Amino acid sequence: MDQLKQTILITGANGFLGQKLIERLIDEPRYRIVATSQRENRNFIQKGYTYIPCNLTDDVSLQSLLEEVQPDFIIHTAAMSSVEACENDAALCEKINIEAVYKLGQYCARYDKHLVHLSTDFVFDGKEGPYKETDGTNPCNAYGKSKSVSETHLLSTDCRAAILRTILVYGINGDTKRSNLVLWAKAQLENNNRINVVSDQWRMPTFVDDLAGACIAAMETEARGIYHISGDEMMSILDIVYRVADYWKLDKSLVNPIQAVDIGQENNRPQKTGFILDKAKAELRYSPTPFTQSLKQIEQQLSFYNR
Repeated sequence: MDQLKQTILITGANGFLGQKLIERLIDEPRYRIVATSQRENRNFIQKGYTYIPCNLTDDVSLQSLLEEVQPDFIIHTAAMSSVEACENDAALCEKINIEAVYKLGQYCARYDKHLVHLSTDFVFDGKEGPYKETDGTNPCNAYGKSKSVSETHLLSTDCRAAILRTILVYGINGDTKRSNLVLWAKAQLENNNRINVVSDQWRMPTFVDDLAGACIAAMETEARGIYHISGDEMMSILDIVYRVADYWKLDKSLVNPIQAVDIGQENNRPQKTGFILDKAKAELRYSPTPFTQSLKQIEQQLSFYNR
């Protein structure tokens, strides 16, 4: 029976998006799901798929994993995504964000398999957002540079690949160690903690459920090329936090607006990104969830995850 199923390998399976993808795909009878991350399985859902630990920066381990799994599709969510971590350890950043991507691309090119690779709005400098897929990249930090290079290297392998750039992913899953802007703001304000929030950076935040759906759509249509995936509402970071406070009726006076310069982010973070989503809407039938509606879905999911 399993021979009739197509195998999907999900990297970064302990990550926010990786966990959501497992949740979305395990009940789909057409697929056999294999998940991998460097450490032990931290997923809320532990059954219905195979979990194999793997350090993607170790060539022997990576090749062994690919030979054992023989995936038909790879959804590559693993990354070193901290701006500061990438600045502080350039060698590890290159291994994870560039070299591992290239090796996965080579595998998919060699065996004619399909790859979905996750990238970021940080490939842009934030001076002329929102951006379309064909706009030139100009990253202002090491993380963005590594992702931009990974895109170029992947395209050079000629593998069948969809590159999905995304922005400020938020939502909820069962991993209490995983947070994001929305959950952080909600928790801090519920505990009556004062928080500093940047007022002069603008983004189109992405609901993780929407991003997971886009990854699956790109895989199932075997899409090729670059796609922009995000919400379609441009907001400052401060506006996002205020809307979280409004939805859960929390005290906005606890929010202290600051500027990027106050925390040393005036030059190493793009000021205004945002995406033009026409291509994803047309080719992937992508339809982002309105921000307030996504908060309602998060509220409904809290009980499912026992959070």
